[in-house]
Amino acid sequence: MNETTNPAEQKVSAYIHIPFCEHICYYCDFNKVFLEGQPVDEYVEMLLKEMEITLKQHPVKELETLYVGGGTPTSLTAVQLDRLLAGAREILPFKEGKEFTVEANPGDLTKEKLQVMKNYGVNRLSMGVQTFDNRLLKKIGRKHTAEDVYQTMRFLEEENFTNVSIDLIYALPGQTLEGYRETLNQALALDLPHYSLYSLILENKTMFMNWVRQGRLELPDQETETRMFEETIQAMEKKGRHQYEISNFGLEGHESKHNLMYWNNDHYFGFGAGASGYLGNKRYRNKGPIQHYLRPLRAGELPVLETEVLLRENQIEEEMFLGLRKKIGISKQHFYERYQQTIESLYSKVLTDLEKEGLLVNESDRIYLTPKGTFLGNEVFERFLLEK
Repeated sequence: MNETTNPAEQKVSAYIHIPFCEHICYYCDFNKVFLEGQPVDEYVEMLLKEMEITLKQHPVKELETLYVGGGTPTSLTAVQLDRLLAGAREILPFKEGKEFTVEANPGDLTKEKLQVMKNYGVNRLSMGVQTFDNRLLKKIGRKHTAEDVYQTMRFLEEENFTNVSIDLIYALPGQTLEGYRETLNQALALDLPHYSLYSLILENKTMFMNWVRQGRLELPDQETETRMFEETIQAMEKKGRHQYEISNFGLEGHESKHNLMYWNNDHYFGFGAGASGYLGNKRYRNKGPIQHYLRPLRAGELPVLETEVLLRENQIEEEMFLGLRKKIGISKQHFYERYQQTIESLYSKVLTDLEKEGLLVNESDRIYLTPKGTFLGNEVFERFLLEK
C-alpha cells in the first residue's frame, strides 16, 4: 500500500475466509461448499501462500484486528486449524492481545480446537446461534439445537473463555413476536458481553429465496419485524448492552473492534476464496470456487477476481453510509483529516433537511442518526449520494 500521510489510512485489519461447511443453511449466501471431499489441507497451504504474496506487495507495520470467518472455521480439524493459525501468526504482523476472533458453530467446538485457538492468541469467539427455537432451527437448515448452545456455553465457561458473541436472526419464517421474545430472553440470560442481531434478508440463489418465489414460505409482516427490532433495542439496553451500531450490541469496552473497522471505513486484507479486501483506494474480491482460487496460487499468483478503484466521491459516500450505522455517528474532525473537507461543505442542505425531518442530529463535533433515522437507515443513506 502506498505510504500516505493520512493517519486514517494507516489502520489495516485482516479477514480470513474458511469456506467449508458440514451442511448448508437455507438462508446463507456466503461463499461456502460442502466439506466432504474438499482439498482442505491444500486450501490451508494456499491461504498462507496468499498471505505471503499479499504482504510482500502491501507491507504493513501491524494489523489492528484479525477475524477468521466462514463457512465454518471450526469444520477444520484441530491439526488443520493449528497449521492455519500457526502460519497466519508467523506471516501476519499481529501483536498478542489485539482482538482476534474466530467464528464457531454450537456443538462443533472441541477442547482440542479451543486449545489450539488459545495457543495462537484467539481471544474472542463469534457463534451463529440464530434462534433458540428448535423448530425454527430445523426450518432454516441449522443442524444444532438450543441444547447444543447451552452445552457449548457451559464448556466455554469451564475453559474460562468468556469473550463470546452470538448472532441471532429475527423475522424468520413462521416466527411470532412472542417466539422471538422468548429467544431474546434466552440469549440475554446467557449474560454475554456482545450480541449481533440481524433481520432475515432474502438473498438470491438461496433455498429460502426459491421457496418464497414458489409461495412455500411465510415471513412475518413489516410491522412485526419493526416491533422485533424495537424490542431488541429495549431489551438489550435494559441489560446494559448498548447499541453501538445498527445490528450490534455490547457491554462498554466489548464492542467488536473488527466490526467497527468496517463501519469506520478502515482498510483490511481479505484472504481466502471469495473474500473481499479494501486497500488504499481499491476494493477487491477473490475468486469464489475452490479450484479457481487454488489454481493461480499454485503458480504463485494472487486469486483476485475483480478490483474496483474508488474515486474520492465514492470513498466519501461510503464513509457516510457506513459511519452513520454507528450510534456515535461520524466525527467531523476525523472526516476532515481524511478528506480535507468539512461535512458541511459537501452536505449542508442534506444535513439541514434531515434535521428538520427528525432523522439526524448535527452537533458541533459529530453527526449521528436519531432512533427514527436508524429505523429508516437506507432511506437516509441514499440522501448522501453525491451528484455526479
